[in-house]
This record gives sequence, C-alpha cells and structure tokens, in this order.
Amino acid sequence: MNEEVDVLLSNPYLSTLAFFAVAVIALVVFLTIFEMVTKYDDWAEIKKGNLSVAMATGGKIFGICNLFRFAILNNDTMMHSLIWAGYGFLLLLAAYFIFEFLTPYFKIDEEIKKDNRAVGFLSLTLSVSLSYVVGACVT
Repeated sequence: MNEEVDVLLSNPYLSTLAFFAVAVIALVVFLTIFEMVTKYDDWAEIKKGNLSVAMATGGKIFGICNLFRFAILNNDTMMHSLIWAGYGFLLLLAAYFIFEFLTPYFKIDEEIKKDNRAVGFLSLTLSVSLSYVVGACVT
C-alpha cells in the first residue's frame, strides 16, 4: 500500500493536489479551533462588515497557510509536513493567548468585536509575523 501511495505522490500533479487538499482540510480544522477560543462569532461579525474581525481572521488564515508553506518546502513526506504545520499552529494559538495576556489595559477580543481596527490590524500583523518565525524554525 505504501509503495502505491509513493508512486502516486511521485507525480507532481497528484502530489500538489494531495498537499493542497490536506492543507485546506487542516485550515478548516485550525480555523474552527481558533473560532472556539475567540469570544465572538467570526463569520457573523464578518457578515456584518466588521473589518477588525476580517483582518484578525485573515491574519490567522495567512499565518496557517504560511506555516504549511514552510512545512511542505522543508519536509519529505506529507505526514511530516502535517506534523510541523500542526506544531506551528499550536505555537500560533499560544501566541494568541500570550497577546491577550500581555495587553492588560483592554481585552483583545472585545476590542476586535467592537471593530477597533488598530487592534485588528495588530492581530493580523502578529499572526503573519509569527508564522514566518515559526516557519524559519521548520527549516
């Protein structure tokens, strides 16, 4: 069975399709986990036009996909790529909690829900920036 899978994944088109499918599924799972820890409904707020939530969510999407970029580029197998991307996601999730903890003057989630665009942009920037830091460690 493993030999058959290896033969299929040696085709660059099938390999790309497989990595893409796994990354999209993992993105949905990771975003669902992020949505469970935020104190607002991401998609309802985005539907209402809350730009801060859209920026914060967009930063999370970019960060997760960027982790997959580094994991795919620097690992030989899909399983290793998924493990490293998952580990990177856990680090991004930890960064989310640290960000909330290090801002005692206001609550990040409350400000983003109130459409405080400065906080939303800062959240986006942190997610993207830290994904590059974690990605560099994958190499």
